[in-house]
Amino acid sequence: MQPLLDERDWKQKAHLNPHGYYDLKTRDTRAVPVRLFLTPALLDAAEATLYRQIVNATAFPGTRMVAITPDTHYGYGVPVGSVLLTDAKSGAVAMGPVGYDIGCGMMSAQSSVPAEEATPEKRLRFNQAVMERVELGTGGKSLRLGNLSSREFENLVRGGAEYYVEKYGASFDRSKAERHRIPVDDDWQIPWGGRGRPERGVSQLGSLGGGNHFIELQRSETTGTLFVQVHTGSRGFGHGLATNYFDLARAERPELGTDIDLGYFTPESEHYRSYLNAVAAGGNFAILNRLIIYEQIAQAFFEVFHARLSLIYEISHNLVQKETHPEFGQVLVHRKGATRAYPAGHPALHNTPWEKTGHPVLIPGSNKDWSYILRPLPDAFRSGYSVNHGAGRRLSRGEAIRTLSQKAIDEEYKREGILVNTDGVVPIDESSGCYKSSEEVIKAVTGAGLATVEHRLWPLSSIKGVDERSANRRTKKKKRSSNHY
Repeated sequence: MQPLLDERDWKQKAHLNPHGYYDLKTRDTRAVPVRLFLTPALLDAAEATLYRQIVNATAFPGTRMVAITPDTHYGYGVPVGSVLLTDAKSGAVAMGPVGYDIGCGMMSAQSSVPAEEATPEKRLRFNQAVMERVELGTGGKSLRLGNLSSREFENLVRGGAEYYVEKYGASFDRSKAERHRIPVDDDWQIPWGGRGRPERGVSQLGSLGGGNHFIELQRSETTGTLFVQVHTGSRGFGHGLATNYFDLARAERPELGTDIDLGYFTPESEHYRSYLNAVAAGGNFAILNRLIIYEQIAQAFFEVFHARLSLIYEISHNLVQKETHPEFGQVLVHRKGATRAYPAGHPALHNTPWEKTGHPVLIPGSNKDWSYILRPLPDAFRSGYSVNHGAGRRLSRGEAIRTLSQKAIDEEYKREGILVNTDGVVPIDESSGCYKSSEEVIKAVTGAGLATVEHRLWPLSSIKGVDERSANRRTKKKKRSSNHY
């Protein structure tokens, strides 16, 4: 790695802008505007290693601006919680700033059911009803679509929600989604096989996955009624696509060595257009995945609470899209762990339900903290029309498993009345102590005038897939504890 000139004192070089964010100008950032949307407390707590990844983001060909969102933490090549704008004509399409879970995103729905009706018994019944309809974990399969043929799978990832509704029918309101499909070129071919094996996703449409993906029953502080949020992405399909294209980038640019997280394609590359098509197909899978899961959740909700859910919004992060920016013109906007935030009057919202209000922005906290629904404000252009996608990790998974007490965490959630899955065992690497305070994170967003809060949502029950590594570590920890006593 090249030595950095200002690595030791980079935080001291961040200067507070009158608009409520920090400008970072150092000898390493190549005169690229870098904007840190952080509170003083979040800047102080930022990992020392974050600086090198910020510098990485400024180094891609044609970079016009980098924005760091308040949930930021160490990621693939660039921080999770970063927005990268590159020149749309000559700049790079960068892969680390999209990541492996292409099109990962959020879905939120509301009801008129008073939160008091979610008794402990009904929270358990709700979790059971959802888990009967939606498979969890990295190996989870589709219960809605069964075993799809490769041809039908291609129809779905090319046609998105438009094709799905026409072929299978749907109970969701498509006008309440960020987009119905992202166009895919007819001549693009899915790179089946390879190290990534994107074919893993063929059987996974409508499954949650593991890691930080979740389904949550919530209480709105604003309305006092029950809400539901979902966080999931493109499963094995998106991960497989990303893996295969990272390999192509490394083969094209051997100077990257083993640091494939810094892979990119410029317009001259034979893989440039192909990768953009892969992002579109992965994004379509993720959109469909959330909407199919929503249908299953709505059925479970009706079964338990005898009332209907109404879709508020469905939105992606982990994408690169061509957009027009008032400062930088035509750009490719990479949102890595960041979510779009178009305010009222934005041209892209013309003839949508959000034209006069701006679209909703869905921000989850940990499963023992507030989640938020925001509404973007005109100053959102300063962050590339983007905000954070969550609270952001403060502990790595390995550190959480090594240092946190399973028994103490389970008891803490039980005292709070938050049911996780059906057994009350909290995935330790996804417990609240692993995440930043969502209130502090949202303070950075509202303080910079990017958005305003519409709903604060408190978790009542949470559904999480447990990956094999976490489960094995937890079992070993329990055995050691049993042997000790």
